[in-house]
Amino acid sequence: MSAPKYVLVVCTANICRSPMAAGLLRHALAGLPEPLRSVGVISAGVSARTAEPVTEHSVTALKKVGVDITDHLSRPITQKLLNGALAVFCMTDSHRTMIAATADPVPRHLLLFREFMPGDREVPDPYGGPLKLYESARDELVEAVPSVVDFIQTQLARG
Repeated sequence: MSAPKYVLVVCTANICRSPMAAGLLRHALAGLPEPLRSVGVISAGVSARTAEPVTEHSVTALKKVGVDITDHLSRPITQKLLNGALAVFCMTDSHRTMIAATADPVPRHLLLFREFMPGDREVPDPYGGPLKLYESARDELVEAVPSVVDFIQTQLARG
């Protein structure tokens, strides 16, 4: 059986934080050598509906840093997505707890996106707030991307 080829990023409705995190991570991986460049990034939500568009503020916040997530459509998390992921990165402890309580099996690497960052490791939900809240969430995600990439690289090296 081949190793998983994607990471899964999770938030609540999959229309704000996880699409932004996935877009930023995808952008970072695309500029790196193999095998990192070939790692896919998928996002989903613990309470997501299917095919909802990403919020306008999420799109705007990422366009300001050169990443386009305009075409993103939401998807609910599934056991199949969890099973196929190299790692699952959540925005909050409540997302991680929900997955741990309902998944069977629980993913081996069930982490926060800011797991390796000092201070508050949760990314607050900007939904319904002004653009500056989305930009703040984006900046927290950007700050964590290098540590997430390092973790992915370590996992790939372990085979």
